[in-house]
Amino acid sequence: MHAISIREPGGPDVLTWTEQPDPEPGSGEVVLDVVAAGVNRADVMQRQGNYPPPKGASELPGLECSGRVSEVGPGVSGWNVGDEACALLAGGGYAEKVAVPAAQLLPVPAGVSLADAGGLPEVACTVWSNLVLAAGLRSGETLLVHGGSGGIGTHAIQVGKALGVTVIATAGHDDRLQVCRDLGADVALDYHGDLVEAVKEATDGRGVDVILDHIGARNLDMNLDSLADGGRMMVIGLMGGAKGEINLAKMLTRRLSVAATSLRGRPTDGSHGKGAIVSAVRTDLWPLVESGRVRPIVHERVPMPEAARAHQLMDDGGVVGKVVLEVP
Repeated sequence: MHAISIREPGGPDVLTWTEQPDPEPGSGEVVLDVVAAGVNRADVMQRQGNYPPPKGASELPGLECSGRVSEVGPGVSGWNVGDEACALLAGGGYAEKVAVPAAQLLPVPAGVSLADAGGLPEVACTVWSNLVLAAGLRSGETLLVHGGSGGIGTHAIQVGKALGVTVIATAGHDDRLQVCRDLGADVALDYHGDLVEAVKEATDGRGVDVILDHIGARNLDMNLDSLADGGRMMVIGLMGGAKGEINLAKMLTRRLSVAATSLRGRPTDGSHGKGAIVSAVRTDLWPLVESGRVRPIVHERVPMPEAARAHQLMDDGGVVGKVVLEVP
């Protein structure tokens, strides 16, 4: 098979379309003939040398894909050769074939093309596991989504609205603020401004119940000051730094909580594993996708051998939703 490998840490030009050995399914695994793979910020970080794959995972980039089952390993039930599926991966999605635990497979939602489904599993599992399974977001609450026009943000806005939540989203330019509004955000805020004051104004001084943040340390104080009493902050990225001071007294008196989660390094099994998250997404989120209330937002489709161009789009900024790589 052919796949995208990372020649050495560096810019987009280190991504090369090379011959690789075909994967074989282990116990509990299937092999997918890949149709499309989503491009994620984690792939960019891996290319730069800042996010190595977990132990035992493929060295090839790609945390999600869609395709057709071509082989079924021992111990797998419910999936057959020829079935169309999309998958959450620990790596290896930028390839013509990938082996994946069957517990991390999802059916392609009705109404979504097989190619567009390649950019769904990572955002769907990240958003659902953080907002619903961890933060307990529920109807009537208020959600603040940072980076509302990106892959995670465009999905989180739609999920929030489908759950009956008031959604406030941040973005950096007028056109991206409009994207957030078009997706259903009740309020769209320019993150260059005074966000604490803007959030208070938008919530009549109360603050928000849940925050989904991919920036990390740089946003820490601002996020705490933007939470309502009993509010929950979910940190899913560290683009603004990993270390910062936190005022525990502020958290104690206002009953605030801060959690930081990642998806890639989790085991498949266990109550907090990828299999459990995928199962919850299939049961509770996929009906929202099939009804059209949550839909994949695809910025551009790029042939997989041109993955360097896709990564350049990510480096340049301004991607709305997801970039999807298509196998020729």
